[in-house]
Amino acid sequence: MVYILGALFGVMVLRYAWLQLVQGDSLAQRMREQVGSDFAIQSPRGAILDRNGREMAVSVMTKSLYVDPNHVKDPDELAANLAPLINMPEQEILDDINVGGGFVWIKRRMEHDEYEQVRAMIRENEYTDCLGFRDEAKRYYPNDMLAANVIGFVGTDDKGLDGIEQGLDSLLKGEVKEKFLTTDRQNRPILDSIFSSQRSYQGEYCKSVELTLDSSIQFIVEQELDRAMAENNPKGITCVVMDPKTGEILAMASRPSYNPNRFWDYQPEVWKNKAVSFIYEPGSTFKSVVAAAALQEKVVSPNQVFVDPGYVMVSGRRIQNWSGTSFGTVTFTDVVKQSLNTGFAQVGLRLGAHKLTEYAKLFGFGTPTGIELPGEESGLLFNPDDMRDSDTATMSIGQSIAVTPLQLITAMSAIANDGVLLKPHIVKTITNADGSVYEEKGTTEVRRTIESATDKTLVGLLEQVVASGGGKKAAVKGYRIAGKTGTAQKIRPDGTGYMDGRYIASFCGFAPVEDPRVTVLVIIDDPGTGNYYGGQIAAPVAKRIFTQLFRYMHIEPSSDPFAGMNQKAAQAKPKTTATYTGEVPEGKVVVPDFSGKSLREAAQLASERGLSCDPEGSGYAVSQNIPANTLVDKGTSVTVTFQSGG
Repeated sequence: MVYILGALFGVMVLRYAWLQLVQGDSLAQRMREQVGSDFAIQSPRGAILDRNGREMAVSVMTKSLYVDPNHVKDPDELAANLAPLINMPEQEILDDINVGGGFVWIKRRMEHDEYEQVRAMIRENEYTDCLGFRDEAKRYYPNDMLAANVIGFVGTDDKGLDGIEQGLDSLLKGEVKEKFLTTDRQNRPILDSIFSSQRSYQGEYCKSVELTLDSSIQFIVEQELDRAMAENNPKGITCVVMDPKTGEILAMASRPSYNPNRFWDYQPEVWKNKAVSFIYEPGSTFKSVVAAAALQEKVVSPNQVFVDPGYVMVSGRRIQNWSGTSFGTVTFTDVVKQSLNTGFAQVGLRLGAHKLTEYAKLFGFGTPTGIELPGEESGLLFNPDDMRDSDTATMSIGQSIAVTPLQLITAMSAIANDGVLLKPHIVKTITNADGSVYEEKGTTEVRRTIESATDKTLVGLLEQVVASGGGKKAAVKGYRIAGKTGTAQKIRPDGTGYMDGRYIASFCGFAPVEDPRVTVLVIIDDPGTGNYYGGQIAAPVAKRIFTQLFRYMHIEPSSDPFAGMNQKAAQAKPKTTATYTGEVPEGKVVVPDFSGKSLREAAQLASERGLSCDPEGSGYAVSQNIPANTLVDKGTSVTVTFQSGG
């Protein structure tokens, strides 16, 4: 009996040793598979928010369906059962199965109702060994097209492909981790185990980004761009709104644009953020920088007198005014107000190529700004050693230089900021998945461009541009606005000269002058209405944007030192001048009748009489502030109002 018990005990020991030492690992794995499975857990991509915490891009978890071809017993039956549930052709499913191997995607990021139907079908037909689901994040843009060119979009495998999604992809992207989860008898993860894994995520990915954009301001801008597209039928429009005291981008938009929820429905060309990737000759808006350089280097003063012959020849190149006519004897203030190319060409030649290029670089042209957006261009500047006089003269009027919209508004914001250039930024705060702050962006001062006293003089000149010069259609009653218009002929794609009748119209300005809160840039590319002057089509768009921003930002009106200036002058003139019919004394001229004249004809007539023509509006002359046949001093400026025919 003892021997029998001993033998049984020995067998038991041997069996135990066999199970523990030989089969232990396989049995442990079998038990593990009975109570759970290894799953790839997807942590959702971080959110993108505006400055007020409003969601602009969020991720939701969805189910993606895969097949294990090695365990498919009847491919035709499986494809026939599955195809109508996921709206796919049977042959496409069969092609996936024929790939072979142990894992092939069938449909990714399914809608919830599709998932429920397929899950029921899998249980009913016992396909659990060959069909399965994995969690994947699906990106959703709740505002559709709003700020699409800034935000960008996400492609397959959670990869950012444009905009902020691309620029900060390494921080925003979700993380995929293999994790053992407790499952039920049908191999479905028990929810508590999924939720606990998501709640406890503390990784280096999935960070949320708060932008400097204000979605309300962005909406205001995009609404006005849509209106301007309808009015002017251009190839495109770009607008940027910046806080000149911080460098924060409050709005950035382009038209045409796209819906990032369905980015594949659009041509790749419209995905681009033209505010950073579009380079163009700025035209007269660049004259703000030229004026800054000239005033700082003391080669000109506001009251310095220029004689405008209507055109100048420089190195064999003809440079003429926008009107094609002479404005006679004018001051530098008039040169800025009326954006006279002849005056700026003379100023640029006085500065010289090296100084002109030096100040362009001081204001940030020729190098990327470093904003947190992909695809930023540097723009183009000549090497001053290679510049001829004609290059210097054309650069002075905004040609022979290429800039981005962001560079231009950054330079104008420096003028608004007492001459101090700031680095523009569009990211405000980056937070970790647990809510703690990863990085907080602030104001970054780059350098001082011009002295404070010079800047104040320049601001005064730019304010008169809007108050009574070429940019007066950007004026908002009760507010002091400074700025500059621009009209630039488009360069041919091959770089050989300019395209006839193809222009870029623009306006860039800031307000209120006494305490600048916003800088606004509007660029209209290739308007299709025949009216292409920046002062005529870009300035009114800026006016509508300014008007709504003042209301939204609760900016109080301020006294306008130029308000009513023309009206007062018109009222005062009759008291000091009289209609004259006798001999004209030396130093005096007789004001002609401008009625019915075109703008070009009026400018030519004024020049012939030794007067300066200050035009308002477009079309044909309907009135003038100094009556015809009035004796006035030579060089007097006559404000002539023009209207288009009905």
